[in-house]
Amino acid sequence: MQKLSDALQRAQEQGVAIGHFNVSDLALLKAVFTAAQETNLPVIVGASEGERAFMGVSQIADLVKSLRDEYDFPVFLNADHTHSLAAAEAAAKAGFDSVVFDLSAKPFEENVRQTRQAVCSLKGINPSFLIEGEIGNIGTGSEIHDVMPDPSKGLTNPSEARQFVDETGVDILAPAVGNLHGMSLSMVRGESKQHLDIQRIAAIRKAAGVPLTLHGGSGTDDDDFRKAITAGITIIHINTELRVAWRRSLDDSLAGNPQEVVPYKILPPVVAAVSGVVRSRLRLFTSPALVTQGHGSNS
Repeated sequence: MQKLSDALQRAQEQGVAIGHFNVSDLALLKAVFTAAQETNLPVIVGASEGERAFMGVSQIADLVKSLRDEYDFPVFLNADHTHSLAAAEAAAKAGFDSVVFDLSAKPFEENVRQTRQAVCSLKGINPSFLIEGEIGNIGTGSEIHDVMPDPSKGLTNPSEARQFVDETGVDILAPAVGNLHGMSLSMVRGESKQHLDIQRIAAIRKAAGVPLTLHGGSGTDDDDFRKAITAGITIIHINTELRVAWRRSLDDSLAGNPQEVVPYKILPPVVAAVSGVVRSRLRLFTSPALVTQGHGSNS
């Protein structure tokens, strides 16, 4: 079975991006995996600290491993937005493929120091475990905002990106390039879109020399996604869009079946709705070239 590093290298060679989708229960995991199978595309399942606390670190690792092993399919698991070395080490020991070691809220020098220590420790647990660092301000959480915060504050500087990668040894970098977590009400209604600083992405990719991740992808303009991938984005995170689809479809399913109490009869429309969002994003982020070389080639 191929490693995440192999999938990232292939994505860069093909000029496409791998979709990263957060899950917090079995229904969401089923939706993500179903869409990946239907499109025959590799996928990264994300679980933040809060999501891991709800599902269990070992439990979600075992679920994803069972899907990977049973179907011989490239589904990878990322410990999203992890703020302590202990939590990152727990994910590495449980069998996760990667971690977002996020100390972006700390001063740059402290972020560098602690991330460098984390890289050393985590590689000692599993040399193939990938560590992603983050610099800049992209906000936190999957809130629905009345109005989105100003994305121009806290943007990542290409020279700092180079320094951060050189001094920490991270495998992947998450920059702030106009992206923010969450969505505004107008984005949820489809009335507005998030836009990215494409030139900044290209400059950071050239300076950093490692794969770049776009966090906070929900609500982003489709053409901006395409341009960002061309400029150097290799992983794209989608979470809020899934949660909005989950909530809407669950409300509809409950309203349409007011006497139903059986979860496996209530949840199929929810799985289908979320899977539809994942499927559309995977197709946008990728190309037929990656489909033909998706899974099994490095078995």
